[in-house]
Amino acid sequence: MSRPDHMDVAAYALGVLDEQDTERFEEHLATCWACAAELETMVPVVGLLSDIDGETMMALEQTATDPALLDRTLGAVRADRRRTRFRHLLATAAAVVVFGGLTGYGFVSVTGNEQPPGVLAESTPSAPNDPPTSVPTAAPSGPGVGGTEVEGDQVEATDPTTGVQTTMFLVTKDYGTRINFSLRKLPGPRVCRLVVVRKNGGTEVISSWSVPEGGYGTNTRPQGLELSASTSALPKDIKQLQVQSVDANGVASPLVTVPM
Repeated sequence: MSRPDHMDVAAYALGVLDEQDTERFEEHLATCWACAAELETMVPVVGLLSDIDGETMMALEQTATDPALLDRTLGAVRADRRRTRFRHLLATAAAVVVFGGLTGYGFVSVTGNEQPPGVLAESTPSAPNDPPTSVPTAAPSGPGVGGTEVEGDQVEATDPTTGVQTTMFLVTKDYGTRINFSLRKLPGPRVCRLVVVRKNGGTEVISSWSVPEGGYGTNTRPQGLELSASTSALPKDIKQLQVQSVDANGVASPLVTVPM
């Protein structure tokens, strides 16, 4: 657009453009965010200017000696101009809001990053959870490999039959043990659970989750599953940790076992 188009904002706001120039400017306004924003800032100013235009000045001169006549004249002039101005500014403000909303949506659509698919599993710990600790999705050679050191004692296992792999980090807490773990080569769909087997023979289910059809850490879904759970048992009292698959009848079968 030409420079004069951008300079017509004030004239348009004051309503001094003729019909042809008004139509031309409104076509320009529909595609120019800068002019729309400037017009929006002029709304309060236009309201003030409507009280001190030429008609008002003339009324002031003609009624300077008659306060009552002055009040009636100003009231009539202002009421007429405000009705006209109010209708005009309402239409303009609506255009600004619509244009601004569309522009904001376009900006978010262009700059917004697509979020990765969320993990469907939910942990069901039997003791309070601490702030989550990051767990590697690939088998590391030791804590802290390739990034921030992971808290806890690390144990790993791969089941020779199912092929399911897991890396677990055990963190001793006042309430027992927090277990951060990742799973790979875990096919779906299925329902799984994490079971603590104590040295005294007792067992405890400390977490359960569902696995979608694509699984985790598979060719379909390369990203591994990361979870955290807690148990009241201390690490020294745990014999083994076992990830189990549970069928529709509630029958469990081991997927991977981590001896302690």
